[in-house]
Amino acid sequence: MPRSRTPLIDLIRPGIHAISRAYFGLVLHGREHIPRKGPLLITPNHQTFADPPLVSIPFRRPIYYMAWNRLFSVPVFGGLIRRLRAFPVDIYGRDARATREAVRLLQTEEALMIFPEGERSTDGRVQRFKLGAFRLAVSLDVPVLPVTIAGGERAWPPGRAFPRPGRITITYHPPLRADSSLDPRAAARDLATRARASILSAMPHPYNHDRQRHTGDPKASSEA
Repeated sequence: MPRSRTPLIDLIRPGIHAISRAYFGLVLHGREHIPRKGPLLITPNHQTFADPPLVSIPFRRPIYYMAWNRLFSVPVFGGLIRRLRAFPVDIYGRDARATREAVRLLQTEEALMIFPEGERSTDGRVQRFKLGAFRLAVSLDVPVLPVTIAGGERAWPPGRAFPRPGRITITYHPPLRADSSLDPRAAARDLATRARASILSAMPHPYNHDRQRHTGDPKASSEA
């Protein structure tokens, strides 16, 4: 798939931004940290179904998304997210096809968004990170852009069909690179730990307290 712009997203981006500012009081911090070119792994925490388009608002380059495979079977929604450059992944197992697609995209210097928690948080706290995205970053030597989403769990809590007015803040942190002095497994875990710490640093009290291990089991799925 050759590099190209995303006309649909480019068309609706100003509207999404305006609506989000009005409805969610959306605030974006740290936009200067977003690389304009080169391979990039974007790793936000995950709170709502709206996270991918909201995080993408300040980007001026195509973004691809790794998304839960069950979402693609939802009528209308599944077709929409495919048009928005999402591709499916089995978050509960090792998905070789999704991994190959992620590798291909990063090798062609695209930007790829992966939610390292694997699924939405049920209470707003940042859950344990699976290591798949960070193993990719280490093996391909690409930077990781940690992104903090705060307030989404109140605006669109799990179980609610539609969002309600609230305040969502998104913070883009300085990109991180793997520590080349470590072996690949340790480097992936270290990178995940640092990315999660960056995300927690912009979470409001009490969600900024780390009451869980920083990363998941090293044997966990490599595609979450």
